Amino acid sequence: MKTVFHTAGFSLSNTLNCGQCFRFREDDQGVFTGIVGDRKISLSQHGDDIEAVTFTEEDPGWIEDYLGLREDYAKINSLLSSDSRLAEITSLCGNIRIMKQPFWETLESFIISQNNNIPRIQKIIEKFCGLFGKDMGGYHAFPLPEDVAGLREKDLAELHCGYRAPYLIDAAQKVSSGKIDGNSLREMPLDEARKSLMTIKGVGPKVADCTLLFGLYRLEAFPKDVWIKRAMSQLFPDGLPDCAAEFAGIAQQYIFHYARNEGMLEKD
Repeated sequence: MKTVFHTAGFSLSNTLNCGQCFRFREDDQGVFTGIVGDRKISLSQHGDDIEAVTFTEEDPGWIEDYLGLREDYAKINSLLSSDSRLAEITSLCGNIRIMKQPFWETLESFIISQNNNIPRIQKIIEKFCGLFGKDMGGYHAFPLPEDVAGLREKDLAELHCGYRAPYLIDAAQKVSSGKIDGNSLREMPLDEARKSLMTIKGVGPKVADCTLLFGLYRLEAFPKDVWIKRAMSQLFPDGLPDCAAEFAGIAQQYIFHYARNEGMLEKD
């Protein structure tokens, strides 16, 4: 099924390539094909139109939510632009959207992402899905928590994910048992939600905040890794401007993209 969404001020490429999702691949025609949970989709951009091809007959409206196309980014970017430095960054990078990804998939993906590069993250995730996800006929869904909770570390040996294996299993056990619940995390104060996620083995502040931002749409979360810390030290040494507090996660994506394009993240 083919559907076209009209939107302005949005870059599909920047959004899918900024490190918030890992199951999309781009071909030489600029078409991104990926899997979201158990749904396979292809996406391409033609001016202000996003063409989506789905492989089921369900209502494709979920794609607008998934890509963040229903959020009022004109309003958000105007607010962020209250600060002059952030206004410059937003003018150049404000076409990125925070995606509304599945909580469980995001949690496991960012556990895998620890101290890893994107090609290897993608390879491990695809292997993970191929081994433990449901065969959908030509592709595999992301494994469900109950698919992983009963596994042992040796069952994950083929992933070559090293020390992350027990973390993936512990996360699955806590999610499948209800000890960690996505709906509850959406409602908790941010600090409390972060602490809850950090009860999972191997989940520190960065993975917790990535899960909150990308998997629970907590736009006030601000994941910090070595790269964003380097960017912040150069661009905002006194911290994020107050105008960005409510949408800190969006500002983080803009800042990271800007710093990367300006060569600020190169090693000394």
